[in-house]
Parts: sequence; structure tokens; C-alpha cells
Amino acid sequence: MAQKKVLVVFGATGQQGGSVIKAVLDDPTTANKFRIRGITRDPSKPNAKALEAKGVETVAADINSKEQIKAALHGAYAVFAVTNYWEKMDAELEEQQGRNIADLAKESGVQHLIWSSLLNVKNLTNGKFPNVEHFDSKAAVEQYIREIGVPATFFMPGFFMSNFEGFIRQSPPNNDWSLPLPMPPDTPIPCFDAAGDTGKFVKAILTHRDTLLGKRVLAATDYYTPAQIMSTFRELFPKAGANAGFVQTSKDEYMGALAAAGMPPKAQLELYENMAFMHDYGYYGKASLDESLSILDKKPTTMKDFLAKSKAFESLR
Repeated sequence: MAQKKVLVVFGATGQQGGSVIKAVLDDPTTANKFRIRGITRDPSKPNAKALEAKGVETVAADINSKEQIKAALHGAYAVFAVTNYWEKMDAELEEQQGRNIADLAKESGVQHLIWSSLLNVKNLTNGKFPNVEHFDSKAAVEQYIREIGVPATFFMPGFFMSNFEGFIRQSPPNNDWSLPLPMPPDTPIPCFDAAGDTGKFVKAILTHRDTLLGKRVLAATDYYTPAQIMSTFRELFPKAGANAGFVQTSKDEYMGALAAAGMPPKAQLELYENMAFMHDYGYYGKASLDESLSILDKKPTTMKDFLAKSKAFESLR
């Protein structure tokens, strides 16, 4: 039997990394091809121990430490790399983390770097929305990876379906369920079940490496509008959701709600622009999802399925 290739997965106990590990292990073909090394801050935690019980090698590494990343990448064939902007809300830090991974992947001879990326919104919108840093920082790393010549594919996660578990809420005066967002009701949002479907896309990227090097894979099930999402909500929860609907809010209303929730001003503006750019410019620049969906061997989660199974709304069933 051929020796298994080492697949390094950053954020092994998180939503995206955990989904990648599950998908690779659940498929006999990829399970026999790859030996997984999961990168986590603390291998002693229960989530990490659960991975070890499934045969995953767990390694402690701080994403800010070049020495620890270098050790983690030793002998790696493929790497799935994801960073967390929201931990520090520092674009320069996230870019440095990504550049370090890219540099060390090249130095280590990695044959397939899968970078969790996003579009540069500032460039996409010709400077109209310059503050969506968690997109632009990942895009900057993608550009750097291309420049230094690391063999790579760019995994582009869509808008997390889990966001709607917090966005859809009861509103005064009648406690009707609503979805208040600062965008028109026909805004196309490419929705994605990060926990359930990251692995489906990344496993397909690994399987189709040769044809996907240098390309972007748009990880989303479909484009859903806010009006469609609330129509689905009413269908699933006809009693509680009888009067449920979408509410288009103003910039001030939306940022005010975020302020009331304790979010700092910088994050308020960033999240507002994140919502506002999608209608006119498109989350993916209005690109089709067809090519990316064609590589999957399992269907991704629909919005209806996600809402139906969501623990956030289980009391409404």
C-alpha cells in the first residue's frame, strides 16, 4: 500500500477545519490517501482528543509563531489554511498570519495549499466600501500566494447560514419574527453551511487538485434573497412564522442595533458595508456557482434544510 500523504488542517476543532477532517475521514478513498494532522491551540481539550480517537494527529501550534507553523508543516503534501479575523479584528495581523503560512508552505515543499479566501471588496466596489477588512485581508493573502508561486486553490466560503440563527429574531411590538438587514429584499446572498459543507468542497478540491490549481472554488449552495429566506421560514414554521417577514433597515438603524449589542464602532461599519455591497456588486462579483457545485460528490445543504434542523428554531416546530 502506498504511504499516505500528510494533510495539515488548521483550525482542526473549528467549524471549517472540523468539517474538512470529517469529510476526508468519512470517504474511504480520501481516508486511505491522506493522513491528517490537525492544528489546534490545545490538544488536551476534549474536541482534540475526539479527533485523536479517529486517528488524527493533533499538533499544538500558534498561528502567530513561524517556528511552530514550520514544524506543523513538516512533510506535508496538502494544507487547508483558515484564519480568524474576528478574534482580534486586525487585518494586518491576519495578512501576516496568511503570508507566514504561504512562505512556510513554499519552503516546506507543500504541493497543494488550500487557502480560505474572499474577494477584495474595496477593489470590487471601486473604493465605495473600503472597510470590509475581513474580506480584503484574505484577498491580500490570496494575491501573495499567487505571487510567490505556491501551488494553491482558493476556497471561497459563502455567507454562513448560521448567521441567520441570530439575524432572524422576534421584534416589537407584536414579537413577530423578522429579518432586519440593510439591503433590498431581492439581494442575492450565496448561502453556505460552514459546519456541514466545508468538508464537501475541500474534499472535492483535494480530489480535483490538478484541474483546480490557481482557481477559486465558490463554496455556497445557492443564491437566496432575504425575501426567499423569510418565505422559507414561514413555510417551515407556519404558526410562529405566520407574520414573519424581511425588514429593510437603514444604515443608522442597523449600526445602532449592533451598537446596542455591544459591538465596537469599527465592527459596526465593517458589518454594515459587508451587507450593503452585496446587492449592487455581488458577494462573489455576481459569478455563477455552477462550476464550483459541479465538483461535489454530495449535495450541499439547502437553506430550507438548515433552518429545519437549526437548534435556534427547534421550539417553533
